[in-house]
Amino acid sequence: MSTDPLVVFTPSGKRGRFPAGTPVLTAARRLGVDLDSVCGGRGICSKCQVAPAYGAFPKHGVTVAEDALSPWNAVEERYDSKRGLKPGRRLGCQAQILRDVVIDVPPESQVHRQVVRKSAAVRAIEMDPATRLHLVEVAEPDMHEPSGDFERLAAALEAQWGIAGVTCDLSLLARLQPALRKGGWQVTVAVHSPHRGAAPRVLEIWPGLHEGGLYGLAIDVGSTTIAAHLTDLDTGEVRASSGIMNPQIRFGEDLMSRVSYAMMNPGGEAEMTAAVREAIDTLATEIAAEAAIDPGLIVETVFVCNPVMHHLLLGIDPVELGQAPFALATSESLELEARDLGLGAINPRARAYVLPCIAGHVGADAAAVALSEEPWNSSDLALIVDVGTNAEILLGDTSRVLACSSPTGPAFEGAQISAGQRAAPGAIEAVRIDPETKEPRFRVIGCALWSDEEGFAEAVGPGGVTGICGSGIIEAVAELRMAGLMDASGLIGSAEQTGSPRCVPEGRTHAYLLHDATAEGGPRITVTQGDIRAIQLAKSALYAGARLLMDQRGVDRVDRVVLAGAFGAHISPLHAMVLGMIPDVPLDKVTSAGNAAGTGARIALLNRGARAEIERRVREIVKVETAIEPRFQEHFVAANAIPHATAAFPELARVAPLPRVAFNAGSGTEDEGGRRRRRRRA
Repeated sequence: MSTDPLVVFTPSGKRGRFPAGTPVLTAARRLGVDLDSVCGGRGICSKCQVAPAYGAFPKHGVTVAEDALSPWNAVEERYDSKRGLKPGRRLGCQAQILRDVVIDVPPESQVHRQVVRKSAAVRAIEMDPATRLHLVEVAEPDMHEPSGDFERLAAALEAQWGIAGVTCDLSLLARLQPALRKGGWQVTVAVHSPHRGAAPRVLEIWPGLHEGGLYGLAIDVGSTTIAAHLTDLDTGEVRASSGIMNPQIRFGEDLMSRVSYAMMNPGGEAEMTAAVREAIDTLATEIAAEAAIDPGLIVETVFVCNPVMHHLLLGIDPVELGQAPFALATSESLELEARDLGLGAINPRARAYVLPCIAGHVGADAAAVALSEEPWNSSDLALIVDVGTNAEILLGDTSRVLACSSPTGPAFEGAQISAGQRAAPGAIEAVRIDPETKEPRFRVIGCALWSDEEGFAEAVGPGGVTGICGSGIIEAVAELRMAGLMDASGLIGSAEQTGSPRCVPEGRTHAYLLHDATAEGGPRITVTQGDIRAIQLAKSALYAGARLLMDQRGVDRVDRVVLAGAFGAHISPLHAMVLGMIPDVPLDKVTSAGNAAGTGARIALLNRGARAEIERRVREIVKVETAIEPRFQEHFVAANAIPHATAAFPELARVAPLPRVAFNAGSGTEDEGGRRRRRRRA
């Protein structure tokens, strides 16, 4: 029996089987994939560009052959010759599916563009950047005391600013003499003075007084998104913040999938390195344009990233991070030439600083969060959770700080969810379910109105409601629990059990109907049993990691919880607590730190002393490896219940008592803790 080819679209994760010869655009539309097209499939508009990926994809259960899509046709050849297609791109309306294939929909081909919600937090930072501007008066050449122009510039910097022993590279020397003469021997130079005692370096020179400013980029390279903050190196002001999807998603949504891709596909690590570097360079160009500055004025970059992203950014094969003992190529901070990381859009002599990693699975992003939140200065016991595809967790106070990472996976970001999508206009981001009527109301990204308010449909616009993003599915599952539609084990009841016709059969289980626009040609959005299972697995990993750190400290409670990352600003503490994502604390002790990793990167960009401090602090942090801790599995299983199978959660009970419901599955029954007991067959 023949099987139709399987197509998997990233970053949405939507998949389906289609007869050989089906155009990619047709498959995308049938699956509800966000792929643009305005020319009716005639190959004119180019908005349906896609990027097929080839090789082994164990995460998706497919191996993609080079002939998975039909060969280029005349329409694509004509378009490429006239307007050009990026290498590896195809037109979705022309390329036909012949075999199993993984297809990435790049951001510019999406109708509803990804919203990277990682804005810069307001933070007072003591200014001591590594790169500064200096106006100097340089002595003119003298035949009686011959010396080179650069030597006299160096002497002027030492005499007028106390900066001794400066160096420069060849490309700067080529600019030196014209600048000196045009400025009448008065020039402004950008000097980079490393915090670890290396020789200061002249990065740029301008004739006379330069008043155009000097900038740096603080870049958070995440598994799913890459966020950058363009920062004024003189004032510390964030001139622009922007982000894009990490194109490595097409090689695997989580970190281990990407390590696996590198293992199973020769040259796979080089592919992923090239993809992320190109994306960062594109982001640098876009953010400079957004701020209306010359990209050449960007002379410094600071990078934070998890260990796998760290290695792939640096061009290092991450294979060792996929197996015990999870050895890093280096855990030290790095001072590099930005061009060595493929950054060609900014100043050609720009410098790059990469924060140190804490351990094999706790990276420079966790170090940046620590630098931002300073748990070592906390008088109370603080649990800091950076929620993402891979969660970094810190627990500490003035006595000591512990750290671990926990593999939550991409469910919190809308992946692996039946109607899930990345955060984009039209995606459900907040949900409320009335505990009496069991009816839902929701809010979508890009619209301030709730779905039951007058004018909602008009305010959402012609694109309508498109799916549900990470914060939306988290709130939906928590609301199902609070409304008594789902029991502690995560099981949705039937319409008869719950009294709600929105609980609809789906195979052997039930789903909750959140939104149905099929009559208008829109989507039918449900929360399925599979969706709840994906959220349970993610939140259990998060809680188990936090619980391990608490075990190490010998405590059963923490004093406060800080939610960091994009989720930290968009998840309500109540819903996080109902799910059991975090340990039980008073809700007023749960706060948001926003994009703390990005804030830490900005601190390191603007203060050399902060770089020295975090390099010292990471050596003091106690690392806990969840992969080899025997109690991780025990905590993980107990945390599968919502909120928890054994922990009491008294603080939650004070503000939101949860209904004591239990729904049978087949011949089973459930106890109050959510554990299912099977009746023995005679």
